[in-house]
Amino acid sequence: MPAAPTPTSHFFTSLRSRLHYLDWGNPSAPLLILVHGGFDHAHSWDWTARVLARDFHVIAPDLRGHGDSAWSPTGAYPIAHFVYDLSLLLDLLDRSPVNIIGHSLGGSISLRFAGLFPEKVDRIIAIEGLGLSPDALDQRNEQASPDVWRDWIEGRRARAHRTPRSYPTLEAAVGRMRERNEKLTLEQAMHLTQHGINRNEDGSYSWKFDPYLKGIAPEAASDGELPSFWSRITCPTLLYLGRDSWASNPAKDGRIAHFRDASLTEFDNAGHWLHHDQFDRFIAETQRFLSPQLKQGAVAGVRP
Repeated sequence: MPAAPTPTSHFFTSLRSRLHYLDWGNPSAPLLILVHGGFDHAHSWDWTARVLARDFHVIAPDLRGHGDSAWSPTGAYPIAHFVYDLSLLLDLLDRSPVNIIGHSLGGSISLRFAGLFPEKVDRIIAIEGLGLSPDALDQRNEQASPDVWRDWIEGRRARAHRTPRSYPTLEAAVGRMRERNEKLTLEQAMHLTQHGINRNEDGSYSWKFDPYLKGIAPEAASDGELPSFWSRITCPTLLYLGRDSWASNPAKDGRIAHFRDASLTEFDNAGHWLHHDQFDRFIAETQRFLSPQLKQGAVAGVRP
């Protein structure tokens, strides 16, 4: 196996949509699935995958509407469809039980899957993947359902009249990427941007993700039901939190109590994308959790 492996691209069909995933090789090793967050793509895991592929068979899917996966023809993205896609992919790979790392939306999807099929997951890491905090959820619930639905309809109609944002140069798109996460190095931002954009006919650049991912339909926003999924997870669960993130601390707001076997690790000088912001520590903590038998400190080679 080469010191710095590169992935191969593969496609499968789920709910009549053509979806993409990256396979980092090492097929005889335990299976590890990396699930990216909203408005992101599978290549956001490249640095992580290059290290972990030495000991795992790493698969990184592009969620529907993201990366090189197809957009929804209706512009709708119910959370159930994301969970179905992950479930189908794992059935096709036929390697249960698996290990999963999910970030943000990917963490929420992965935790739902682990609650639905606890026998299929060996260990799971969720990077700020618990959805809305209890306070934010209470505020959302205070708004009457008809008002929420009307806001969504009006927002969707307004979005249909907008031209998707484009950037005249690659450098401009990189600049926007760094605005989204100021902790990114130029190298990180360039890599994430190059894999996250398409070239338009006029020479400009646009993000690969479906603009309709913004403003999820009311019936798809189901964070209130998450604890019932968490309580059914039987495998060890590790929750990651960046201390500079907007995310709520699950140990302080009570959400960690819904898990049977969960622990929390916090990262200094890290925001919502802590796996980019504090890569070395993220890898060390992840290796320790996923593979206690690995020699500690064996994180050599690829750095973001």
